[in-house]
Amino acid sequence: MNVGFQLDPIESLNIKTDSSLPLIYESQKRKNKNFFYLPSSLTYKNNSVFALTREVKFNSNNLKDFSVGRMKSTNLNKFDYIFVRQDPPYNIEYISSMHLLEQINSRTRIINNPQGIRNAPEKISMLKHNKIIPPTMITRSKDEINIFLSKHGTSVIKPLYGNGGEGVFLLNKNDKNFNQIIESFILYKKEPFILQKFIPQVRNGDKRIILIDGEPVAAIKRMPKNNEIRSNIHVGANCQKTKLTKQDENICRAIKKFLKREGLFFVGIDIIGKYLIEINVTSPTCIQEIKRLYKLDVASLIWDKIEKNKI
Repeated sequence: MNVGFQLDPIESLNIKTDSSLPLIYESQKRKNKNFFYLPSSLTYKNNSVFALTREVKFNSNNLKDFSVGRMKSTNLNKFDYIFVRQDPPYNIEYISSMHLLEQINSRTRIINNPQGIRNAPEKISMLKHNKIIPPTMITRSKDEINIFLSKHGTSVIKPLYGNGGEGVFLLNKNDKNFNQIIESFILYKKEPFILQKFIPQVRNGDKRIILIDGEPVAAIKRMPKNNEIRSNIHVGANCQKTKLTKQDENICRAIKKFLKREGLFFVGIDIIGKYLIEINVTSPTCIQEIKRLYKLDVASLIWDKIEKNKI
């Protein structure tokens, strides 16, 4: 098969933590031809969507050991599958690329479904499942923030469309930087931002669960560094083995129909304590971390499911 990967610049990917490279490598092992392109190169013309693609080939099982071919304009209808793998921020550029991908022939299967991605911003889609998320508010109002904190106490404030733990702050009325934090969100961001009640269990790590076609297949615990509330790998969190609790399984069951309905095939959810925190659908990660901890190859599981069910 011919498989496309919509990526950030391939030379910028973190070889140790990136999850796109293992997906490409596993695809190559199955005798597929693999190509990548930047979302910025998408062009709609002559009733089709084109991109500037380059073939990528691994020369060994070392993810650093790959070569890329010459750039050429390719009609994306020629691909059997396309993986959407560029990182957020989930901004108008990201949304525009999803609209363009929706114009591709339905014979080309896209993972995840671009309409599903477009309809499921990672910090908003969880609102559909309000019984399993912590107290949450989305606003631009300082008055509403004060009301929320008066009711729920210390909270976490973060950008609505950020990623990797960027711009996440602990918010407490007694903090001398309280006003400055809120003002920075109001002055420098046009969109609303999100507040969630602080969950103390984050100091014991958060849990990333990988779901394939709506089913949980693996999980890791991400432990934040000392004096840090963010448990993102991007900011230095350590990964540990973990097991699914009954509540974890309940959360996975609660969102399964939503994921299946929206065509969200490869998803990573974040859980702290008993709460769902995020549903990551844009470029889920942790494939390499799971393989190191468990010897479990999520990339292989994904391709097995694709080939078996013709996803």
